[in-house]
Amino acid sequence: MEAGTAFRVVGVVTVNTHIPIPIFKKSKTTAFQSRFFTCSSPSPSSTSYRGPKPKRDFLADWVSQNDDVVRTLPIYVGSASLFAVLFNRAISGIAPVADAGSSQSRADLLTLGLAVTNILAGLVWLSIRPKSIAVVNPQGVQCRRLCTALPHVALTELLWVWESLSDITCCRSLVIVYESSCVLQIGFAAESSSGDGEAVSVDINKLIQGSVYQGVMKSGAQSYLANLSLYPGKSELSFLPSNTQAVILQPLGDKGIAIIGGDTIRGFTTSDQAWITFIGDKLDSTLAKHCNKS
Repeated sequence: MEAGTAFRVVGVVTVNTHIPIPIFKKSKTTAFQSRFFTCSSPSPSSTSYRGPKPKRDFLADWVSQNDDVVRTLPIYVGSASLFAVLFNRAISGIAPVADAGSSQSRADLLTLGLAVTNILAGLVWLSIRPKSIAVVNPQGVQCRRLCTALPHVALTELLWVWESLSDITCCRSLVIVYESSCVLQIGFAAESSSGDGEAVSVDINKLIQGSVYQGVMKSGAQSYLANLSLYPGKSELSFLPSNTQAVILQPLGDKGIAIIGGDTIRGFTTSDQAWITFIGDKLDSTLAKHCNKS
């Protein structure tokens, strides 16, 4: 059978092995379908990530893992240089007294100065070390207080905000005040002075009259207290645990404020602050709608 005839015949061709081999016509539809399925079912290799991949800085990794060695390295280099200059001076037969007219003496004095500078730099590096920032356990009691006058939709959103902040950021305490009422106090709170295990409630009048609240509401912008212990206004936030490390004060329009306490100094990143700003706008919209109804 000719090759051309085999493409035109529709049926079954029987060969000597008696195995039926179907031969179909080639049509435009079949070609289109084959191209379609090829495009719609790409191979796993074609769907792999082909964008830029992050590169590791091996030198920076090595320095961070060998911090003590790097800090003492200038001392070793300076000491070795100082010993080499003195040894060269001793075996070269030059007079031990420095002579300003000798080029060798001037070179030795310059090398001695550089060696001493290296030793002093190493001593400074050893004496100045960055303070390690660690996560602390809040000193307080667990608290969960909700305004029951709000509808279920608003309460659900408040709890969603708490769960999102506590899961993603270093947030361990959350207080939301809206229209002179505390609608949410959740997370860790300071323990009452009676020692009965109850959390300190938010004194709305004291908070609103304080300089911290007034400053945030006047500026209308988020205020980030990265190290709360350095701010004198800490006394106005007595309902937070005593060892709260950082606080974000997020205004909710002109009617309220969200107070977010963290367990790490400078623990809230720039992305966290921007995200909390959007959450504040969403909360303001929700509470303004439901608080008027309730």
